[in-house]
Amino acid sequence: MNEQRKPIGFAPPPIDEDSIKAVERVLRSGWITSGPELAAFEHELSAFLGTSQTLCFSSWTTACELALRWFGVGPGDDVLLPAMTYAATANIVIHCGARPVLVDVDPIERVVTLDGLKAAWTPNTKVIMPVDLGGWPVDYDAISSWIHSPSLANDFEANTPIQKQLGRPLFLADAAHSFGATFRGVPIGQQADITGFSFHAVKNLTTAEGGALTFALPPEFNSEDISHWFRTMALHGQSKSALEKTKAGQWNYDVIHAGYKCNMTDIQAALGRAQLKKYSQQLLQRKSLAEAYHTAFSPHSWYIPPPLSDDRRESSYHLFSIRIAGFKSNQRDALMGHLQERGIASNVHFMPLPLLTLHKNRGEDISNYPNSQLAFGEVISLPLHLQMNLDDINYVVESCVQFIDEFPRND
Repeated sequence: MNEQRKPIGFAPPPIDEDSIKAVERVLRSGWITSGPELAAFEHELSAFLGTSQTLCFSSWTTACELALRWFGVGPGDDVLLPAMTYAATANIVIHCGARPVLVDVDPIERVVTLDGLKAAWTPNTKVIMPVDLGGWPVDYDAISSWIHSPSLANDFEANTPIQKQLGRPLFLADAAHSFGATFRGVPIGQQADITGFSFHAVKNLTTAEGGALTFALPPEFNSEDISHWFRTMALHGQSKSALEKTKAGQWNYDVIHAGYKCNMTDIQAALGRAQLKKYSQQLLQRKSLAEAYHTAFSPHSWYIPPPLSDDRRESSYHLFSIRIAGFKSNQRDALMGHLQERGIASNVHFMPLPLLTLHKNRGEDISNYPNSQLAFGEVISLPLHLQMNLDDINYVVESCVQFIDEFPRND
């Protein structure tokens, strides 16, 4: 019977015929790099998120590294971020020559808390970069109130004109998982100074690779100047895009900065536009599946649920990561093997950074992050995607329960 059941992948991309036709349309248009599709996608993203400005790039990583560089982050600076996140969050800080300062997470929500950030703050802190893990938003109110407090501003040491203009640490939100999540009924993307989204292949909405930034900086920051800086830096510092250069008499250009090459193409944008049209409905579908998981697991005493919604926040339902009370990482890994034998893919989000060689070599010790260490041993991410139905959910739950209830608990 198990051999006849179609395998359940972990996160197959939500590609349908409309997505394929959108890409085909661009391929036949003769214009495949950054152009009219990208401009339309950025406009439609802003409408969906309720933001005044959205800029797209080749990935979350390149987008948020540009944000750090725009703010002048460099050697001698600290950036606060969770110990439990993907490597990219810390890598971009290291790329800039700055120091990632790791913060332990709340044991249940697995996101940073205000108390944790305050304890990790140093006089060299230039950026606060929390992560919305699995689609669950951090406490944006608490973090924003702290960042805007006079005491923090008084201790802030600005090194660049932009830092002096802001007069406090930058609130850069890693919302790679939380596109479509809300805080106090408002879409994520409006709360932090700058918010970074990912459209990687496994995300709810994908452009194969890709990312975006939204901006909610104080009004004294000129949005046109910011847009111009980011767009030129994504195109080698070139003053004109390829599309602008096609206009009569506009072939000439200047190179203003030693920029990078991290623009989003029209192919990617067309893929994103096709999916964005259906995204609100897809969020409801993902929510329904997550709630079905929760209902099915709830009778079991070992089940520690992921946060899905409360009186202020609602997840984007990107991941369904449960914790199994009392499990160790070897037991979790054995469960993953059991699921694989039954045709069910699973994952872990994430290995805490202090467990990785890069950060061990930086002197990080996982024992300094007990909540992250505990959560890592107990957590498993189960498949949650649009190709699943309630029968699939029940099969995954049944497979988990069968193994967990029979596994020796004294190992």
